[in-house]
Amino acid sequence: MTTQQYIDQHRDRFLEELKTLIRIPSISTAREHDKDTHHCAVQVQEYLVRAGLDRAELYPTDGHPIVYAEKIVDEKAPTVLIYGHYDVQPADPLDEWETPPFEPTIKKTENHPDGAIFARGATDDKGQMFIHLKAVEAMIQTDSLTCNVKFMIEGEEEIGSPNLVPFIKEHKEKLKSDVILISDTSLLSKKHPSVTVGLRGLTYLDVKVRSARADMHSGLFGGAVANPINVLCEMIASLKDENKHITIPGFYDDVRFPSDRDRKLMQDAPFDAQEYMNSPGVFGLEGEKGYTTYERTGILPTLDVNGIWGGFTGEGSKTVIPAVANAKISMRLVSKQDHEKITKLFSDHFKSIAPESVKVEVIPHHGGNPYVTPTDTPEYKAAEEAIQQTFGETPVPMYEGGSIPIVAQFKEVLEVETILMGFGFDTDGLHSPNEHFGLWNFYKGIETVPAFFKAYAARKS
Repeated sequence: MTTQQYIDQHRDRFLEELKTLIRIPSISTAREHDKDTHHCAVQVQEYLVRAGLDRAELYPTDGHPIVYAEKIVDEKAPTVLIYGHYDVQPADPLDEWETPPFEPTIKKTENHPDGAIFARGATDDKGQMFIHLKAVEAMIQTDSLTCNVKFMIEGEEEIGSPNLVPFIKEHKEKLKSDVILISDTSLLSKKHPSVTVGLRGLTYLDVKVRSARADMHSGLFGGAVANPINVLCEMIASLKDENKHITIPGFYDDVRFPSDRDRKLMQDAPFDAQEYMNSPGVFGLEGEKGYTTYERTGILPTLDVNGIWGGFTGEGSKTVIPAVANAKISMRLVSKQDHEKITKLFSDHFKSIAPESVKVEVIPHHGGNPYVTPTDTPEYKAAEEAIQQTFGETPVPMYEGGSIPIVAQFKEVLEVETILMGFGFDTDGLHSPNEHFGLWNFYKGIETVPAFFKAYAARKS
């Protein structure tokens, strides 16, 4: 029996097993779901054992366990390390779900005429992680596994993977591999497949502008003292010029653009502006002058205010000049930008532009560095070949706007490249109500992963 015949024969079972996994509300952010999250880890472990992997084990951490398994077919063969996560985002707001978030429901949509599975975690990341589990099962059961394979599935990705780096540092030898394979990203479309080659990094911080010890009467003090909300707004507005270019000195020093070939492929990729706007319901597009939307969301850094508040915001009126104003600001980073360096550049600049009438505090939070996959390596060429085989089209190398901070850590600690071969769509509602994952995408992924293994083994031989 061929691998594809095995996949075709077990399609219904694969889907039912995925539904079982999705029904477990493994919400890592909510302590009341700790038992559910642990249960989900055990379920993943059980599926790995059934698939034919060896040493399927749970490794405890200070939070949720990490599931590890491996299948070594030949010490001389290349080794693929598959990473994914079994934890999910909270389902709130529940009243916006058309069907219960942890009761998987199959429905047809415009983007998924063959049907999609609606549930929390369907695409992020249980459905996409399960693609690899079932693809490896198919290869093991048909004696066609051409590479050694290792699985590392965690339960804390949605809370920043706080215990994963200590794990990979402690078990570096166990995790030794030639490439890391992840499906937690998106395809452009069915007709125009893509491989994500860039992930933006992130730095996130709070800023606080204070002008007095306490709020002030706007009649007695208005016009004579600094209003920190006004000052904060002016300071934030100055962080970009009329072309939406970020004005922080040194901010762009470590930005490197992709090759002319890769950038042209991005520029030539199909893009429907109206469809892009329809998904979140925005009224128009804007960004740094001289760049396309794909470039603005992939190869350019950003600076955004995520929240701003101060003074009186209750019902009715209260004529005060507030003593303090606050904002939350995030910056998405690209290519070789370092999140700690950018945090310092921002902090130094923001304090320097403040008038003497106020005091400014900058409070850094979490951050992570960007990651770029080279497109001239055997790993990328194997992914390109696999997608060409199963989709019938050469994939577009795409730079995604989101961040998976652990990927940069993989490169730093494990010293191997990562291939981000996602199979969902950006319109699948990940992190939102009515999250879903197309059945066509699910099965196409299971078909594509063995093609990657075969192509990679050939290129590394």
